[in-house]
This record gives sequence, C-alpha cells and structure tokens, in this order.
Amino acid sequence: MPTPPKGKRLGGGAAHERLMLANLAAQLFEHKSITTTQTKAKRLRPYAERLITFAKRGDLAARRRVQGTIASRNRTNKGIVHELFVNIAPVMAEREGGYTRITKIGNRKGDNAPMAVIELVMEPVSPKQAVVKEATQAAATAAPAEEPTVEETASASSASAESADSAESAASPVEAADEKNEKKDEA
Repeated sequence: MPTPPKGKRLGGGAAHERLMLANLAAQLFEHKSITTTQTKAKRLRPYAERLITFAKRGDLAARRRVQGTIASRNRTNKGIVHELFVNIAPVMAEREGGYTRITKIGNRKGDNAPMAVIELVMEPVSPKQAVVKEATQAAATAAPAEEPTVEETASASSASAESADSAESAASPVEAADEKNEKKDEA
C-alpha cells in the first residue's frame, strides 16, 4: 500500500493509521458512501483506489492481498472483499482511475471539523469520452475518405449563399433604422 506521508499521522502512530484506513475502506466498500473528515477522506482515496485496482485484476493473489489489507484483528471481512470483487470491480472495469469522489459538506457541529462525503463513482464512463475514443481509433485504422465530388461542392456552396442572403435581408431593416437615426442626429 502507499507509504504514509512523513509528519503527523491520523490517530497517532502508523499502525493505528493503517487500521483506521482499512476500516474506512471496508465501510466505503460496504456502504458505497461514507461521511468523514476531509483529511481522512483525502488519505483514504489512494488507499481505496489501490484496492479497487487489485479487485479489477480479479485473480486469487489479488483477492488474498486485499483480504490481508482489509482484515481487522479478530475478524476477517470476507463478505466485504466478496462485494468488492463481485459487484464493484466489474462496474469499475471500464474506468481507468478516479474510482472515488470527495464532496465537501461543511463543518461538523460539535468541533467545527471540515467534513466530506467520499463515495464510489458507480456511474458508467461518460459516453462522450467513449465516442471520442472510438472516433480516434476509427480514424487511425480507416483509409482516407474520398474527396467530395463537384456536384456536392456546388450544392453546399449554393446552400451557404442562400443562408447568407436570408441573413442580409433580416439585418437590412435594422441597418436602415440606424441610418435614419444618424441623419436626425446630424440635423
């Protein structure tokens, strides 16, 4: 797992921080969304996303590694690991990262700590991104397109000329009124 940053740790020691992050990750995978402090949410994000990346691999070694990471002292969280590998990982298969979203929600009433909601992004990848990706792949593999024929070019230019004429006729009364106002101002 990612090494904890130097300096102050959540909860005091490095071992306690690892346990807290494991418990937060287990709750995130179980409930799909949790409310916590902004600092804990920011520390949880890379930890949880790494576990999801292991789950996307889906092999036995990855399952055992996640199980060892999420397991608490007296109990194992096999149900949560199963949920992660069976339900969450297939949804995240098309995503190349960014599995979690942090939303700031204001301060806690008791101690005024800044709070945030961290949730799994379960929506499918944006169709616009998929279309752009497919278009670039198609452009790379397809042969160059044929040039337009003379008839197609002529019809396109006549259509643009007609739209320009209609735009000029629509603007003419306004310009005429402006010219009349200018003449009155000069007199």
